[in-house]
Amino acid sequence: MSAASFLRQACMAGNYSGRLVAGLLAAVLLLAVIAAPNPASAHAALLKAEPADGAVLAQSPSQMSLTFSEPVSPLVLTLVRPDGTSIPLTSFRLSGQTVEVDNPQALKSGTHVLSWRVISADGHPVGGSVLFSVGAPSAAPAASEAVDRELRTAIWIGKVFLYIGLFFGVGGAFALGWLAQGGRSGQNMIVAAILCGLAAALLSLGFQGLDALGAPLARLAQPVIWQTGLGTSFGWTVLIALMALGLSLLSLVVPPADAKPLALAGLVGVGAALAASGHASAAEPQWLTRPMVFLHATGIAIWSGALAPLGLALKRQPDKTGPLLRRFSRAILFVVAVLAAAGIVLAVIQVQTPSALVHTAYGRLLLLKLVLLVFLFTLAAVNRFKLTAPAEAGETEVQRRLARSIAIEVLIVLAIFGVAAGWRFTPPPRALAIAAAQPASVHIHTLQAMADLSIAPGHAGPVAASIFIMTGDFGPLDAKQVTLVLSKPDSGIEPIKRPATRLADGTWRVDDLVIPVAGRWTARLDILVSDFEMVKIEAPIDIRPE
Repeated sequence: MSAASFLRQACMAGNYSGRLVAGLLAAVLLLAVIAAPNPASAHAALLKAEPADGAVLAQSPSQMSLTFSEPVSPLVLTLVRPDGTSIPLTSFRLSGQTVEVDNPQALKSGTHVLSWRVISADGHPVGGSVLFSVGAPSAAPAASEAVDRELRTAIWIGKVFLYIGLFFGVGGAFALGWLAQGGRSGQNMIVAAILCGLAAALLSLGFQGLDALGAPLARLAQPVIWQTGLGTSFGWTVLIALMALGLSLLSLVVPPADAKPLALAGLVGVGAALAASGHASAAEPQWLTRPMVFLHATGIAIWSGALAPLGLALKRQPDKTGPLLRRFSRAILFVVAVLAAAGIVLAVIQVQTPSALVHTAYGRLLLLKLVLLVFLFTLAAVNRFKLTAPAEAGETEVQRRLARSIAIEVLIVLAIFGVAAGWRFTPPPRALAIAAAQPASVHIHTLQAMADLSIAPGHAGPVAASIFIMTGDFGPLDAKQVTLVLSKPDSGIEPIKRPATRLADGTWRVDDLVIPVAGRWTARLDILVSDFEMVKIEAPIDIRPE
């Protein structure tokens, strides 16, 4: 058989599979609308910057630092000067979760932007910027990061088709080797799924490199794009996935006796590939999350991979379906139990609180997935406990009904793939919780006095403020009284004024403070130096949503 003929047969598996593929493509288009990617939020959150965002410094800093909620790998660090020109920052060091950056030159007066782009531990790129001023503030230079919707859509589609290859393709090869035991129903469709997965894995690696460097699709062919993508943790996912897909494809062309170990190795590769990167795999404790991702992925592959061979066997060779149907119905109960248990553990770790299901994009996608799972489990239960026995007995009408029901299962599974691919652009609530627990900080520096102000936690609601004050030349400042004033005129809220209490270590503290809304506030410190001298210093401070 020629290669062209083989590919034609792989893409056209009869009238039934043609209609099913058309249904799958329609579901992909539908999910493209449902799960269209929004602007990305941080996966690794920036906890602290030195200089702090909005800080006004008396002199140029010799070093800058960025501290994140998890270890990161810097990709692009740039300093944008007040005139809009950029300085690439290539001298940096990693110290735990902190990136320490050397400033190559003395900075002139005005507002500067430290722009950063890093890879977080889950393999996803994160970008942002910090504004600070030397001397007097000026108009901030433009350093905004535009959302490349074309690239994000390509990433999402690549994820969906990678899932198709891993779950329908590799899982299907496993089903033929271990459940069908020599049967070849659905082989052409499985080959087509594997080929889709191979192409999607390679393209997804390039898309990862583009996203990591903030580059457009037009730069996909550049070697640095592929090198960058391969250097992330997602590079391991792609390499393992390619091996799993290759082993599974090989299992379809060797004698049945040799196919089983190859198909099993491919299945193991699916779990290993998805455990190598991603939100869930990067979560702590990894001794638990990575095995749970492995079990969850292999369970999905066993279940979804058996659907096409089973459905096509019922359609074309109903008299020979009994053994395959019997083996599948016996195995699926244990597989679903493991799959569900692993999914519950991962969901609890990622979401943490029930309210996050509604108030975060990640939680809403999880709710959508759960709704689809309810339909899928209900349909599977009807198939297993109501239709399987009559179908095994040879009742033709029941076999046809079961084949149609399995086709619907395939469409629901594909919809779940689309929802899961949307998680690529949404930070899990556990990551948001880490960021939310961190204080909002600002350094205020004037000739008369300076202060380090920290508000914890750094989100709207009940908070406490800690203040450390000094003279403008870093000397001790023995103030008689310190008052914190928070104002946000654009929200129509009257200024919040609270006296601070001096503690034994010399810091000043404000307790029982409530910040009603998130956003950029102006923090002013009224420092009573003596009975006749009052110093007032202020700076903006960003308060996150609760």
